[in-house]
Amino acid sequence: MSVPATLPRINDEARAALFTDARTVYSFAGTPVDDETLTGIWELARWAPTAANMQPLRVLYIRTPEGKERLLPHLDEGNRPKSASAPVVAVLAVDNRFHDHIPHIVPIRPEMKDHFEGEPAQREGITSFNGPLQAGYFILAVRASGLAAGPMAGFDPAGIDKEFFPDSDWRSILVVNIGHPAGAPEFDRMPRLAHEHVLTWA
Repeated sequence: MSVPATLPRINDEARAALFTDARTVYSFAGTPVDDETLTGIWELARWAPTAANMQPLRVLYIRTPEGKERLLPHLDEGNRPKSASAPVVAVLAVDNRFHDHIPHIVPIRPEMKDHFEGEPAQREGITSFNGPLQAGYFILAVRASGLAAGPMAGFDPAGIDKEFFPDSDWRSILVVNIGHPAGAPEFDRMPRLAHEHVLTWA
């Protein structure tokens, strides 16, 4: 597939939905989110780049009362009402056995599968870099799907892993509440650093 010489720019409405107007949501309406939409979030996020196309991120969607009952005790107390109100909670995890998929996702270098099998430290490096990178893409894909995201780091990863991934190589890295906002934001948007505090030139 050829890449056009001039790449398209998204319009102002799309920029607002993804970045400038999007807010982290803490309280959600009861509107359900269907399977097609949740699947579509991944179908969009999966196209963003990762190092050597390794793609270690995995997603567990929790939306049943039974699933919430198992999840909530592993969240920090202040985060439990947020996830309880969300129609869907995504547990984002990294798969330490991501290399099993290399013959499919890196067909030009299938021998890398055997290399990573004997290099657990290198696998850890791949997951620690690419997992959070893909988590950012996932949040943007949620917003691009017309939904709000509420990412949270306040949880017990070991507890979640024991509860939901006891016999797998998945390791949780982020919890993301997903749905439609229950109302207006509770407080004004907090400032972001302007370019003069961030950019330097060489």
